[in-house]
Amino acid sequence: MTKLHTDRFYINGAWVAPQGRDTLPVINPATAQPIATVALGTAADVEAAVSAARAAFPGFARSTLAERLDLLAAIRAGYEARYDEMAEAISAEMGAPIDLSRRAQAQAGLGNLDGVVAAAKRFAFEEINPAGDLLRHEPIGVCALITPWNWPANQIALKVLPALAAGCTMVLKPSELTPLSALLFAEILDEAGVPAGVFNLINGDGPTVGAELSRHPNVDMVSFTGSTRAGVEVGRAAAATIKRVTLELGGKSPNILLDDVDLEKAVRRGVRQCFNNTGQSCNAPTRMLVPRALYAKAAEIAADTARTTMVGDPAQPGRHIGPLASDMQFDRVQAMIAKGIAEGATLLAGGLGKPDGLEDGYFVRPTVFGDVSNDMTIAREEIFGPVLVLIPYDSEAEAIAMANDTLYGLSAYVQSADPDRAMAVARDLRAGTVLINGAGLGQGSPFGGYKQSGNGREGGLHGIADFCEVKAIAGR
Repeated sequence: MTKLHTDRFYINGAWVAPQGRDTLPVINPATAQPIATVALGTAADVEAAVSAARAAFPGFARSTLAERLDLLAAIRAGYEARYDEMAEAISAEMGAPIDLSRRAQAQAGLGNLDGVVAAAKRFAFEEINPAGDLLRHEPIGVCALITPWNWPANQIALKVLPALAAGCTMVLKPSELTPLSALLFAEILDEAGVPAGVFNLINGDGPTVGAELSRHPNVDMVSFTGSTRAGVEVGRAAAATIKRVTLELGGKSPNILLDDVDLEKAVRRGVRQCFNNTGQSCNAPTRMLVPRALYAKAAEIAADTARTTMVGDPAQPGRHIGPLASDMQFDRVQAMIAKGIAEGATLLAGGLGKPDGLEDGYFVRPTVFGDVSNDMTIAREEIFGPVLVLIPYDSEAEAIAMANDTLYGLSAYVQSADPDRAMAVARDLRAGTVLINGAGLGQGSPFGGYKQSGNGREGGLHGIADFCEVKAIAGR
């Protein structure tokens, strides 16, 4: 990977020195050792970036859709040319195994771009409504985009690209844990010819840069992805200026296995989906709800799947899982495993500590708890690690009620041999996404949650609409 501008911010079409002196090491979670040092932004840097975006907005808002589609095509070509660098950066900074990083993490950037382009070509930027008035979907203005560390390229693409398609200008604040992929993304946009001031990037922490962006009076919209706790703080900071806030937050997704399911297939698939990306996905199916009559066998299969899940060096090829992304995340997962044991859940596999031979990084043992009740902490709170809980149920109605008995509503999963039966259950689940029998969400379909999993949707037509204001014009 080529040397990145780790000591610079991208503001108004140029790589500029920060106005403060604070820096932060970027830690490789597989070794717990620094691999780079990045500059941290200040309120003065935010002011410079927002001012650049504000100045660029009138011109870019008047750009044509054809011009913006050409720009997205140039970005795609640049991303493809540096695809391997993106995969390597993500693997090094957040510990995604390199094969996963190439297959899914880096690929998400391209997939989301294609979804945005397809949606933009179909999006009704102007239409006549049934009353005969002209409706215009116009870019909302300057957008603050605050992204997480767990799927860095995915979340950057889901915010930056639809904002560009809508004609907005923006300031991106990526997670301070995963700045390298964001800096690379900024280089790609610069090389693609994004006009000066349209896209700006500042590295920094949430309490400083994130909060300043959220409350800035010249920011028209904040799009945030992260924890529910942090989302609350973003909403509070933004409230005084009545700006639009879209939030994609936490989850505690249920995976309902119905009593006609192929148990071996469904349980193994559910465990692997939970452990994917080392469990660091907001939509991971972390609560497996199993018919009581099938519970003992399901527990055996789940425990065996966890015990045979390989954990290893993310730099090496293979289908293993890697470390957690940070020491803070490691400590949280260990505390939650200890909480599960203390509350009386049965530890079926894994547990506290690190896997043998992996003592240096933030590696954890793939863990499965059995005999969990839906009121236990490990069934209520997002753990964000490879930790699965198994909950027995006695009727389909009880399973649906338990699935919906959560503060969250991001995703849900249903497994059944009968597609019609699975669809009927899916309609009763209070979640923004329901995946049946291992299906994946199509590129360009809306992603987002109910309840404390957030508001707004990312991807496709809905993702572009979130970056637009609607104007009705009556008369001629």
